[in-house]
Amino acid sequence: MSSNETVLDVQGLHVDIRTAGGVLHAVRDVSFQVKRGETLCLVGESGCGKSMTSLAIMSLLPKIAHRSARRLTFLAEDLNLAGKKRINDLRGNKMAMIFQDPMTALNPAYTIGDQLTEHYLHHRETSAGQARSRAVELLEKVGIASAAQRLGQYPHQLSGGLRQRVMIAMALMCGPELLIADEPSTALDVTIQAQILRVLADLQADLGIAMVLITHDLGVVARIADRVAVMYAGEVVEDGPAQEIFATPQHPYTQGLMRCIPVPGRTPPGGKLGTIPGVVPSLIGNLQGCAFRDRCEWAKSICQETVPVHASAAGQRWRCIKNQNGAFA
Repeated sequence: MSSNETVLDVQGLHVDIRTAGGVLHAVRDVSFQVKRGETLCLVGESGCGKSMTSLAIMSLLPKIAHRSARRLTFLAEDLNLAGKKRINDLRGNKMAMIFQDPMTALNPAYTIGDQLTEHYLHHRETSAGQARSRAVELLEKVGIASAAQRLGQYPHQLSGGLRQRVMIAMALMCGPELLIADEPSTALDVTIQAQILRVLADLQADLGIAMVLITHDLGVVARIADRVAVMYAGEVVEDGPAQEIFATPQHPYTQGLMRCIPVPGRTPPGGKLGTIPGVVPSLIGNLQGCAFRDRCEWAKSICQETVPVHASAAGQRWRCIKNQNGAFA
């Protein structure tokens, strides 16, 4: 389910981090939009800037990091101009985040019930009883049996799958308009992972939430994404409708990622999967040209210069010297 209302609009987002060796450009000129009821998947290998992008949106960056953006709006409100108090009013209320590891995100010293109701009581003028009723309702909605009894338990008393469901319920307590899920199923086994993804998809369909899902698993992306943004070395190298990205990937990095996953009916049992040779370049100091050029089979000397952005009629965009017809710019 989607609509034309833009919930999140990110244009020209940069995150720079001061290090002993110089300034690390962790996020570089990242732009995307997420509409109501839409799922945008941020895809890429570890260290490409996916999580840093989400932390920048939520204003949860470390003190040594500096965020800047040409435009960063949430429901048409300029987050660049929002003060700390306003961000605190929005965070956990209208925008929420599910973190990667629920065991470290949940406080081991407090019960599940206390952690579920704390920020609900902070953002809503309501009683503790009403907050606990809301917590039970959400725990049941995410598929936890005996929800009322779970409120008195501590995180270590729950399995990994149940802890992640608690994190989802916690994020939904205040009925957010935007949900950011940072690899919510990575630490879980395949069966539980599928259940968690199904819960997220069902809840989004019911509630019309705009969702940003961060993952490096293209199988997850294929099942849940409406749009995909492929990140490499801190920037979006390709984005567009999920169907177009999977059917006709244009950027050499996206094509390399696709070769790394088995295709049912086409990849023979025991057959070799594709690989992407080389390593991600350092993001410290001045960066020029295509960051993927040292790992790309199509690289030419002009890749050291400013890389053009191409677009297709279907809404697919990519940064590369090659256009849609495979010709070099």
